[in-house]
Amino acid sequence: MLKLKTVDIVKWFATLVQLVGYGMTGLNYVPYNIYMFFIGIFLWFAVGVMWKDKAIMVVHVGAFISLLVGYLNA
Repeated sequence: MLKLKTVDIVKWFATLVQLVGYGMTGLNYVPYNIYMFFIGIFLWFAVGVMWKDKAIMVVHVGAFISLLVGYLNA
């Protein structure tokens, strides 16, 4: 039987959320696509914390800031 670790569950859920966000962008479901991206970014940041991977944390902080600035200026 396959036993997933918590980080694996979060990682795959974050991936699914991000893919839904991309799909919503393609279908022009604004601003709900942005909300999905915020959730995905937060979850991927959490994965970075669980893995103690600073590169993953930094890239998702950058993504969060970029997305937030764009959202607030739209």
